[in-house]
Amino acid sequence: MSGLLLLGDRAYSSWSLRGWLLFARFGIEVETRFVSFFDAGVAEQLADHAPARTVPTWITPEGVAVSESLAIAEELASRHPQAGHWPDDPAARACARTLTSEMHAGFTALRSTCPMNLRVAYAETPVPEAVAADLARLDTIWSHARARFGDGGPWLCGRYSVADAFYAPVAARIATYALPVSDTARAYVDAHLADPAFRDWRAASLNDGPDLPWYAKDYPQTAWPDPLG
Repeated sequence: MSGLLLLGDRAYSSWSLRGWLLFARFGIEVETRFVSFFDAGVAEQLADHAPARTVPTWITPEGVAVSESLAIAEELASRHPQAGHWPDDPAARACARTLTSEMHAGFTALRSTCPMNLRVAYAETPVPEAVAADLARLDTIWSHARARFGDGGPWLCGRYSVADAFYAPVAARIATYALPVSDTARAYVDAHLADPAFRDWRAASLNDGPDLPWYAKDYPQTAWPDPLG
């Protein structure tokens, strides 16, 4: 067992989804514990694991708190090189790391305007100019990666990698808010929605505590877009 992974509400915590996928999708067993987004502040609930104050936080077997998803990814890749977090090919690996870093630091308009919410799907959503620009950038980098390194498969750089784990909540946002993307991007979104690990997380999210009203949007709702029917 590789330590303790502290996570937030499955329905809303996009970074927790990324952190969990870095273990679950690569076959690394870890104890999981969830904090509430409703009852108390996250930092308060992590007081026993200071200086951690955000989720996900991974407490390593040595008791070190690793609280950034990118740091978790790199530390897991170092400790479990056989798990395949990054592509083996140097060029594909460089691309995957670039994509991951851009996700970690960017797409702020999309992330703030369309927070992750796995419990609903909207039939239509207003798309401000800044969000449209983020979607266009996603189309560009996803299409480039899949054309050059995808090897004809559904993922960005060959087999599933850290980059895909980082973009899983983006795919969820596109699905939740019915955001307009190209056919290539839509196929990548559908790959995430059909992925067994993602589906397990979303299924658990449907009963993972109360609905949080500050995530609700006043848009017409529809059924969740399940590519498997």
